[in-house]
Amino acid sequence: MTTPSTPFTTGLPGAWGLGLLRGGLELKQFFRQRDQVVFTFAFPIVFLVLFASIFSGTAGDTGVPVSQLYVAAMLGAGIMATSFQSLGISIAIERDERQLRRLSSTPMPPAAYFLGKVWLVLVTGVMEAVLLLLVGVGLFDLTLPRDVVSWLTFGWIFLLGTAGCALLGIAISSVPRSGRSAGSVVILPFLVLQFISGVYIPASELPGWMLNIGALFPLKWMCQGFRGVFLPDSAAVLEQAGSWEFGRIALVLGAWCIGGLLLCLLTFRWKSRRDG
Repeated sequence: MTTPSTPFTTGLPGAWGLGLLRGGLELKQFFRQRDQVVFTFAFPIVFLVLFASIFSGTAGDTGVPVSQLYVAAMLGAGIMATSFQSLGISIAIERDERQLRRLSSTPMPPAAYFLGKVWLVLVTGVMEAVLLLLVGVGLFDLTLPRDVVSWLTFGWIFLLGTAGCALLGIAISSVPRSGRSAGSVVILPFLVLQFISGVYIPASELPGWMLNIGALFPLKWMCQGFRGVFLPDSAAVLEQAGSWEFGRIALVLGAWCIGGLLLCLLTFRWKSRRDG
């Protein structure tokens, strides 16, 4: 007498495994939208070339070319564009099109969805940074650091800044009433932040009160940190405090990661407002 064999079963992948798979899907969807890809990567590069070409000469008595100030500043803006702006708009559209509602009814852990977005932001952020540095080195004679400490500093500023901006992007995605209005709701504050955070106008040329407002948000500190990595120490006098303030940069960006996470937990919705 034979006994029936026990069927071979396997469990579903965990949140990390599903998050990796979800990240691959997010990247495929992103690169299939050619218009979005071109706009995301070309926008900061075009503005870098424009501003760095229009405003020539050196910054004050530092001997540092103004163009190199723009390279470092646009690094921060480019990373914020691939995290805050990209997630704020895309998640709002996915919610409006009820994609999030359908995902929430599947066995996929909610964490896997957000891990997929993290992979998307990290990959596109690294690509954006590489492209901007190539333009800076090729067109504006930016000198890349040769010591390990500077690259480690770049790494933690990149990771903390990307994480904080991505969390803010997820949080602000709940503000638009529809996917159509997401662009204006997200892009307007991002554009204002670029002007008051030393991206388009050097920090030394901005009023103190404007810099103080910009200091409340992560973009100003990302730009300042990248200037500290890629520019000589003589350029530190152009900052509001006259120094790079790496310790304060770490504290502020770390605080935004914690604050952004709390905002996401309090505001994120799987359903649009019209779905109740």
